[in-house]
Amino acid sequence: MVILALIALLIGTLAGMLAPHSGMLAVLTNATDIYLVVLMALVGITIGFNEGIVDKLKRHTLHIIVVPTCIIVATILGGVVCSFISGYPMNISTAIAAGLGWYSLSGVTMTNLVGAQIGTITFMSSLMREIFSFMTIPFISRYMNYSSAIAPAAATSEDTTLGMMIKYTDAEHVVVSLLNGTIISAAVPFLIPLCLAVF
Repeated sequence: MVILALIALLIGTLAGMLAPHSGMLAVLTNATDIYLVVLMALVGITIGFNEGIVDKLKRHTLHIIVVPTCIIVATILGGVVCSFISGYPMNISTAIAAGLGWYSLSGVTMTNLVGAQIGTITFMSSLMREIFSFMTIPFISRYMNYSSAIAPAAATSEDTTLGMMIKYTDAEHVVVSLLNGTIISAAVPFLIPLCLAVF
């Protein structure tokens, strides 16, 4: 999936450079709001596919609240720190961090709210988070704990990195990982504008 995302990014970049005034590209870029609605619908479908999700929520209530809350808070604090390092305003830096690994949604959202340059940085930041999570989950699960292994994945813990959770954690944490990703994915569309407005 990561390789496909990188290939798609490369193709899109080349298309934008070689045919910046293409009518087809204009149609595609002007339909970003439709893509966002479709993405949110797909997240809803993913939630609906999980049989017994209510029972799973009841069994892991505390864990399900604590893990995504800690991930979100730590990520936003990371955005605050990055503001001082990068020189970007704190609201921009925290909003970039608030993408939480969901590169397709966060990049488009930031492009619409702030502009293409920041949208691209947001996209790359979230994509890099996903790539790094593939590299760090085995190490974290082995030398720290299974709950901590969910943290690098953030929003992707329900889909692209779920296979890593299945391989490197146990059945209980796979459930937590799935629900963590669902909660964080639902939070991202609200966190980005909130960070832009508050910080």
